[in-house]
Formats: sequence, structure tokens, C-alpha cells
Amino acid sequence: MATSVSLQPGAVDSDNGKPKLKLTNQLATSTSPYVRAHANNLTAWQMWSPESLALARRENRLIFLSSGYSACHWCHVMERESFQDPHVARILNDNFIPIKIDREERPDIDRIYMNYVQATTGSGGWPLNVFLTPDLEPVFGGTYWPGPNATDGPSMKDQIGFVEVLDKIVKVWREQQDKCLASAKEILQQLKEFTDEGLKGSSGSTTTESTEVLEIDLLEEAYQHFLSRYDTVNGGFGTAPKFPTPVNLAFLLRLSCLSSIVEDIVGDMECEKAKFMAVTTLRNMNRGGLHDHIGNGFARYSVTEDWSLPHFEKMLYDNAQLISVYLDAYLLTKDQELLDAALDAADYLCFGPLSHKDGGFYSSEDADSYARKGDTDKREGAFYVWDRKEFTKILGEQDADICAKYWDVRTDGNVDPSKDIHDEFLHQNVLQISMTPSQIGAKLGHSEATIVEKIKNARKKLRDYREKERPRPNLDDKILTGWNGLAISALARLAAALEDVDLERSKVYLNSAVRAAQFLKKNVFDPRTLSLKRLWREGPGATKAFADDYAYLIHGLLSLYDATFDSSWLRWAHDLQGAQTKLFWDDVQGGFFSTERDAADLILRLKDGMDSAEPSTNGISAANLYRMGSLLGDNSLTTLASKTCHAFSTELLQHPFLFSSMLPSVVASNLGTGSVVLAGRKSDPAIKAYRAKLRTKLFTNTSILFIDPTEKSEDNTWLLAKTETLKELVKGAESKPRVQVCEGQRCVVVNSVEELEHAFADLG
Repeated sequence: MATSVSLQPGAVDSDNGKPKLKLTNQLATSTSPYVRAHANNLTAWQMWSPESLALARRENRLIFLSSGYSACHWCHVMERESFQDPHVARILNDNFIPIKIDREERPDIDRIYMNYVQATTGSGGWPLNVFLTPDLEPVFGGTYWPGPNATDGPSMKDQIGFVEVLDKIVKVWREQQDKCLASAKEILQQLKEFTDEGLKGSSGSTTTESTEVLEIDLLEEAYQHFLSRYDTVNGGFGTAPKFPTPVNLAFLLRLSCLSSIVEDIVGDMECEKAKFMAVTTLRNMNRGGLHDHIGNGFARYSVTEDWSLPHFEKMLYDNAQLISVYLDAYLLTKDQELLDAALDAADYLCFGPLSHKDGGFYSSEDADSYARKGDTDKREGAFYVWDRKEFTKILGEQDADICAKYWDVRTDGNVDPSKDIHDEFLHQNVLQISMTPSQIGAKLGHSEATIVEKIKNARKKLRDYREKERPRPNLDDKILTGWNGLAISALARLAAALEDVDLERSKVYLNSAVRAAQFLKKNVFDPRTLSLKRLWREGPGATKAFADDYAYLIHGLLSLYDATFDSSWLRWAHDLQGAQTKLFWDDVQGGFFSTERDAADLILRLKDGMDSAEPSTNGISAANLYRMGSLLGDNSLTTLASKTCHAFSTELLQHPFLFSSMLPSVVASNLGTGSVVLAGRKSDPAIKAYRAKLRTKLFTNTSILFIDPTEKSEDNTWLLAKTETLKELVKGAESKPRVQVCEGQRCVVVNSVEELEHAFADLG
């Protein structure tokens, strides 16, 4: 895209005598809803493009790079305070090349400069704002800076204002440019050294042959870290703000079911404590304000330690992962509350605003919205909060009194004033469960069933009112390949678990997962090159997929195979794994880079090893490789999995708790993987009984393969060819189902459901 600039007639730059550059805002053509929302800003935003970067070099201007996303509250605040302010816009337009990006569309750019900001300031977040030299080296950066006359910035006291930041940067660039450039090059060199150091083997080697063995003891160290940070009052870890971080909860839940050897090393009581911490956290999140008790789904994080006051944005990746981790917790405890939470989040995906009519899921909903139709100013959480008067008007006095006890609705509001320093939630209530129906019934002299029914009816009334009277938060309608992979996995797993419990609901969730996978295959996948695009919005986006897109989608397809035993999903996953390895694998140090080797205009090529709100690319990739290698009997895949883990051995040995998604693969690298192979007709009652039994167990490092020797499809022929070593098992399975259970290199053939249960008792 060409960058539109004009030269003001007669206007001359006083510093160099050249005609003065006048930029115009270029964001109207962006496919990103977040970027395009800035098209009417006074700031003359440019797109990240070769033309814009060349302009910065030609004009010798610093780039002001601002990265955010649609659901980001403080991104909207900074836009309102600064990017639409005439004075701020004038400084930016006259002295910089201002570039706006969507971090969800270009995580590669965002991660590089977020690493810089975190390294230099000790913290990070969005909006991410960084000043770059024309050669893209960072000079200075931060997150939110208050604009002129700002009143509601986080921790405003003593915080430097954005205008002051701009003035200082302009002065330094004008008066000390050589020093500034030298400093930027030094910073970049330090970033490169820091990145390289983290990717060396534990002996300091830059090869995949680490001299250190990644022992199972790392799981015990990770557990001890989480134990030390566990909030015994509220659940969760550390202090506010609190994020769900499902990948850590999944690790804690699965400690007790990886292997008896793991349980011996970590300790029986410790594994039970790990499960307790995770389950308690999940229950408190579900009962707290993080959960939308009226319209389903979970917000991104809690401002408070007790999960009572969220930042109200809802993200696809959070809700997808929470479906999976609540399902894990249910499978381990059989607690209906935990299953209900998984169903709630699944309903949000399948029936809420994130669902695309042709399949697939949108990215997020904003935190901010208008409180009522006709309002001109948006407010955080306006769609979700209630004052007692409105609550009573909708439900009537009697039912409102009952439901106010259940959801902690108070006349003066239930938000702690110390957490609401700008009175955004004055007299407002964030719904959260404070009493059980049985407690309310006992207090008021009603049966529990009566209270449950009243709450159910109230929820419908409040939902209908909210949908009718309140403008819904803005929707970011990008369909991101990777996040959809997480959703496909979650819904497929939930559908499989429900098949023997609620068949109709199971079909709904499975259909949503299948349609999402079909949508991606049709719209973002190139069957000629086996490559993916990052996103779809009114057509495939221009951005190539990143390693996490491949990893998450493969993860989803493997779960879809588990739920359906349709070998076409396994075959596509195998094709994508080949493409991911070709495009992103590090032949020297092992592991997967986040970007392709020929990616343009990036100062660093990073590897994603540590988990964040999303599981790490390499953690998921290692699990995928072990799983697929076990399914297909392909040792080359399991070798890649082991090398992926060892590529991060230095950091794993120092901080194992940062690698929750990779730790199960560390176990697999020590103990091998498990597998269950079912051979027979899919319609055979015995096969159905075996599958039903397998659905009751939570597996991590065990794969389940199904082969129907009577199916003549192209995909099944491919599977039979890939599993040639199983031909003896498959032989004769047309008339009588055959089942083989393997743990490491030890395999046994079983002939009944009871034998199957006994055989996989120690599989993880």
C-alpha cells in the first residue's frame, strides 16, 4: 500500500530547508477492526508497510509505533486522550512517522518490542508504545501515558504525561541524534544477546544435543512455585491483577494423572494439593465477577484478588482454554459445577456474538460500551453491571430480593470503592455468587428447587432486558487461525466427554468444532503449499500464519480426530505439521521460531517457549509431535518433540514454572508415551463400549488411534499405510474388534472393557 503524503505549498522545514512533509491518515483501508477504528483520528496514522518504513528512512524520522487490540480498555482511553487531541496529533504528525498495528494481526512485531519494554521498564501491557529509529531499533518505550487533561489513568500519581514524553524524544532526536542511534544499536545488540542466551543448551551449547537431562523433578519444582504463590483465601496465584492463565491450572490438575512415577517424584499429597489449588481457583472464578452470570463466558482478568471486579473484555482464547480446563477438572472430580462452567463458556462460543454464521469464531468483545441507547460516552463494563433500582424494576420486589442475595446486589453497589478510585462503578453491582440456593432457601423458608427456578427465570429476564436495552460492546470480527484452533480443541473434547451424558448437546458442540475446522480449511489454507494465513476477515488476510497458528490448529485437529476418529482430520494435522517444521524449525538449536526465516522488517527472530495467557508455541508443538508420533508410530516426530524441549533447557532448568505446557512433554521425553489402538468396525457395540470407557479418563501423554479395516476412503487408506506396523493387529478386526494398549515399549492386547481399564490404569 502506498503511503499518502503531501507537501504543503510554501511550507519549509526550518531545520533542513526541505519542503515540509504532511502525512494523512491511512488506516481506512485496513482489514483490522482495531486499526481501522483509528482512521478518523487527528493523528496521521500509517500502516506498517515497506512504504511507511522507507518514508521514515527517507525523512530521517523516528517511528512512533503503537500496538493494541480491539478489546483493550486503556488502548481506547489513550486514543481518546491523545490520538484525537489536536496538540498531541500535531507533535506526532510533524516529528514522527506514526504507525498503528493490531497486536493480534501482527504478534511478531508486538512481541519484539514488548520484550524491549519489559526488559527496560520491568513491566508491559497494552497499548504498547515504542519509538524506533528508521532502522527499526527501539529508542524508548512504555505502555499507557496520560494525555492532556487526563483524569483516569492507572496509577496517575507522579506518572509522566504523553506530551512530556514526546517533547523529550523530539529534543533528543534533534540535538543528540548520533548518541541516540548509538544507544539504540547497543540496546538491539543486548536484546539479541539476551534472546540467544535463552536459546542455548544448558551447557552453553547452541546445538540440540544438551548435556543436561531434563528430569521429572522439574515438575515438582514448578509445583512448589505455584504453591508458594497460591492465594489460600481467594484461589489463584499472586496478587491483583489476577489472570485465569488456564495453562497453569491444567498443569496442576494433570500432575496426578500423568504417571505413577510422576506421582512418586512429586508426592501423592502434593499432587492432591495441586488439584485442590486448581479446582478451588476454578470454582472461585466461576462464582466471581470474572464470569458473566447472565450472558455466559469469562472476562480476560480480574482487577481484584477475589475475582469480584474484572476488566470486562472477553477473548476467544481465554474462553476456549477455560472450556478445556473446566472439563479437565470435571473429569477428575465429577463436580457438576465445573462441568456447568465448561458448558457456559462453550455456549458463549457457539451461541453468542463470537460465532460466525458460516463456521469459525471471532476474536473478542470490548470492555467498554454505552450504558444505554443514545449515550455518547462509553464506559467500562456498562453492558454488564446493574444498580439495585434497575435490578428490582426488571425482576419485581420479591424475586429481586432473592436474587440480590444470590448475586450480591446491594443498594450502594458491591464494588469496593478502593478499587474504583474514579467512581466508574458508583452504586453499580458486578454479579457474583455470594450465597447458594440452599442457603437462601433456608433463610427465607423456601425449598432449594424454588430458589433455583427463580434464579433461572431471573437470569432470562435480565438477559432479555440487557440485549434489548443496552448496546452490546463492539465485536472484533477477525477470525484468527490459531485462536480458532484452541476453540476447535476445546469444543471437540467437550463433545466427546458429553457423548454418553447429553448426546444432543454433544452434537451441537461437535458440529461447531467441525464447521470451524472446515471454515479454516476452505478460507485460510492453501492445499498446494500446505500453508496457512494468519486470519480471515471478509476474505483471507495478507499476513502469513505464524508458528502458533500452526501449533494451535494442529492441536485442535488432533482433538477433533479423538472426538470423531475421522482420519481426514489426522491427515490434515500431519500435513500442517510438515509445513510448520519446514517453515519454522531451527536446524541448529532446535525448537520452532515464531516467524518464517524470510520474514521482512523484523529486527529479531524470536522463539516462543514460555507460557503467557496463551500456551507457548513450542509447548503445544512438543505435545503435538509426541501425540502424532505415537499415533502414527513415527519416531522422527517424537525426536523433534524431544529436541523442542531441549532447545529451552537453560530456561526450563532455571524457571520450570514458566513452561507449564511443555512439562508434560518433559515427562514423555523421560518415560515415553502411551497409546491405545482400537481396530474394528466403528458401528461395532464393543468398539463403542471401549470408546465410552476411554472418554471417562483424562489423558495427557496417551494417544488413541482407531482403525476401521472396512473403510475404503482415501484418508483411511492413508492411515493404514502410515500404521503399517499395526497390520497384524488390524488383521481379523473386521469380525472381532481388537485393542492394544502400550506404555512406552510395553504393549498388551486386551479383550474386554475390564481388561482395558486395568491396562491403562497407569497411562498418563
